[in-house]
Amino acid sequence: MDQALQHLVNGTVLGGTYALLGIGLTLIFGVMRVVNFTHGELYAFGAYMAYGLVSLLGLNFYLSLLLAALLGAALGAVIERVLLRPLRGADIDSVMLAMIGAALVLQNASMWAWGGVAKLVPSPFDGMPLVFGPVSVLPLRLFVLGVAVALLLAFWFLLDRTRAGIAMRATFQDPETAALMGVRVAWVGTATFAIGSGLAAAAGALLGPVFMVSPTMGDLVGLKAFAIVILGGLGNLPGAVIGGFALGYVEEFGGGFLSTEYRDAFGFLLIILVLAIRPQGLVAAKERVG
Repeated sequence: MDQALQHLVNGTVLGGTYALLGIGLTLIFGVMRVVNFTHGELYAFGAYMAYGLVSLLGLNFYLSLLLAALLGAALGAVIERVLLRPLRGADIDSVMLAMIGAALVLQNASMWAWGGVAKLVPSPFDGMPLVFGPVSVLPLRLFVLGVAVALLLAFWFLLDRTRAGIAMRATFQDPETAALMGVRVAWVGTATFAIGSGLAAAAGALLGPVFMVSPTMGDLVGLKAFAIVILGGLGNLPGAVIGGFALGYVEEFGGGFLSTEYRDAFGFLLIILVLAIRPQGLVAAKERVG
């Protein structure tokens, strides 16, 4: 029982960052109908930015996390303006090829700039765990969970309580009608891609002190982001949050009780089971658009 509680805590921490990845990818797909193959590389970009700001420039750790997320959002806005906007109206094959090419460019740029040796983002937290009865958790992991939950709540507030969020939701539901009602769809596209990219970079910056940072770290994470979106249902934001936590729990419990070697495989096995039983995802309705 004690071991199960420990895995529950660890899965919650991991699921929070997975949820950030999932809602960013879902938002981009829902508003722009673009499959963002650069999502994993933007995650790695955030981790490297946090490393560079803390280790090389000596900036405050907490400020570096914020700047890494903002730089990720800025990079996302550049990708949308330079790459995606000229391809608006193009066939899906052209857009997908362009995004795959952008992902390869970002990964090789990371390899060229930072080298192939894995790095760790320094953090101000010590390695002594906090003990709560039978459960122990590192202060860094508690911090990661707290920031992830805060970002999820901030994203909900933006989407539900602001004019920009209303414009995004309107474009999400019906871009043609939203444009007729005066919504600047092009601006919404840029803002959407920037926010989704910023969330991916924030997740990378948060997990940079937990896991090692490497140029290829975005490969598996990108696949997991797609797994989260599929689990929750394409274009379903609450489903992306549920899918993120579900993937975190399955990986943690599977790795803890069955085999750590196949930890990553358990999440994809869950996708196969969900698609076999409920092809539309855990939350999305069968009549969903897209």
